[in-house]
Amino acid sequence: MKGGDIDIAKNVRLVEWLKSEILTSAAELFRLLARGMKASQDALADCLASMIIAAYLLGKRLGIPFQVIENKIEGKIRLGIIEEHDVEKHYGDLTALGSHLKARKE
Repeated sequence: MKGGDIDIAKNVRLVEWLKSEILTSAAELFRLLARGMKASQDALADCLASMIIAAYLLGKRLGIPFQVIENKIEGKIRLGIIEEHDVEKHYGDLTALGSHLKARKE
């Protein structure tokens, strides 16, 4: 194999691993949620963090810069607020998330 072929193969394996990491973390999250009150917030947060990190890294492996992903997130938050998504209308969660992300940038 040539050097470029090895890099492509490594990238494909990493993409597959990241996809499985997202699914594994999602499955663990569902297992924890099925436990109900026995699930710790730390364990739930760990699953969510793993999924978010793997999603960012998968995007990078697919040629999508982190900033593009973050711009899409911000756009979806704004759209959800404008369209009065249920989570926004009833709880204001999108506004809270948007404010949180904006504060972290500053």
